[in-house]
Amino acid sequence: MYSGSSDGESHEASQRKIPPASSMHWVRNLRRFIGSGAGLGSEALMELETKRILLDIFKDKQQKSAEAGSIPSFYKKKPEEGSISHRVHRLAKYRFLKKQSDLLLNADDLDAMWVCLRENCVIDDATGAEKMNYEDFCHIASVCTEQIGPKCRRFFSPSNFMKFEKDESGRIAILPFYLYVMRTVSLTQARIDMSELDEDSDGFLQSHEMEAYIRGLIPNLAQLRDMPAAFIQMYCRIAARKFFFFCDPHRRGKACIKKVLLSNCLQELMELHQESEEEVTDTEQAENWFSLTSAQRICDMFLALDKDMNGSLSKQELQEYADGTLTEIFIERVFDEHVRRGKTGGGNSREMDFESFLDFVLALENKDTPEGLTYLFRCLDLNGRGFLTTADIHSLFRDVHQKWIEGGNYELCIDDVRDEIWDMVKPADPLKITLADLLTCKQGGTVASMLIDVRGFWAHDNRENLLQEEEEPEEEQS
Repeated sequence: MYSGSSDGESHEASQRKIPPASSMHWVRNLRRFIGSGAGLGSEALMELETKRILLDIFKDKQQKSAEAGSIPSFYKKKPEEGSISHRVHRLAKYRFLKKQSDLLLNADDLDAMWVCLRENCVIDDATGAEKMNYEDFCHIASVCTEQIGPKCRRFFSPSNFMKFEKDESGRIAILPFYLYVMRTVSLTQARIDMSELDEDSDGFLQSHEMEAYIRGLIPNLAQLRDMPAAFIQMYCRIAARKFFFFCDPHRRGKACIKKVLLSNCLQELMELHQESEEEVTDTEQAENWFSLTSAQRICDMFLALDKDMNGSLSKQELQEYADGTLTEIFIERVFDEHVRRGKTGGGNSREMDFESFLDFVLALENKDTPEGLTYLFRCLDLNGRGFLTTADIHSLFRDVHQKWIEGGNYELCIDDVRDEIWDMVKPADPLKITLADLLTCKQGGTVASMLIDVRGFWAHDNRENLLQEEEEPEEEQS
């Protein structure tokens, strides 16, 4: 019944009789059938297509890396509108921002935290201030976590406690801590709101995105709620321009969100949360660029200067700014450095648009800031060399001197004014004044005013009398 061959011989025979799988006709047909995707379900087809796409992407990256050699990639093409990658990117961004927003404390949470702080603090006998030591701090953290939830826990870290000034007993005041929490929540919410408007998610806001952010704030700002609907668009243009003047120094047309959050501009805008009933004076409103009074003043100023009503200002029209006290050479330099040439051709057709006018006003009203002084220094630097010489000072002040004499003032020596400016600035190089010198001396705004505006020189020349006039009303009130 059984063959007399050994086990080894039968194994060798079976190996010879069974052909390899690759040579079998039915195996080849099955592989072709599966490879074509025919007969597969929708999920299997999707998986197959995904693998193919990922393999193509991997091969494409490998090829580009081989072609690039040792040069690293510094540009990544943004996904096309409507593509799968674009939709995935938007969905991921939405979910991330939603998660961050859910972690924020709302108004009720902040009120509950303030109640916890006041109920568990101690009163300083000497000052009457409400304070807490580290043990109180930890206890309040536990109470707040029970009432509000774990999202408040991050504010009660040891490192946060060490940030605040402590008295001799190691206690900190609860008010500065609470203000710190409120400001952190406010800035985080502002960053989330700006990031939602950042269409390309590069961390920068373009002008229309910044205007949209400001437009969304208007209903929540007490001093802007009654703004006429017809003026909202113009207001947003005026308000957004200050952010770009201070947060976009290279004039790239986009402002870094981090810079915006840390700038004084945002703080100045948020001051409009205060109710108007709190006796905000007209002077305070005018000084705040974002107030409705200030925006209307600037708009009226531009319309009054635009004699031909063409929506832009010529050199002759701009010469009437500030009652004509600015010098002609300064106006010329403003157009040379900060006004784009018209598309129609010659230099005579160049006019200042509304955005350039806003930059002009911001520079003159913020001469003591690095951004304002940088704007003005480019106009003062007649030869574009990065420094001012005695000849430049003489040329700039000559027009001021002429207006000074025409105003019926006493005769003065230009050389004496030049020497006074040198004494004020004390430049590192005694033969030239740089922008760094003006910023260092802390009187750069005054020097700029003396060289471009006869009214600015008059204010400097009469500074002692003006100071005395300011002190007299204070003495009468006391």
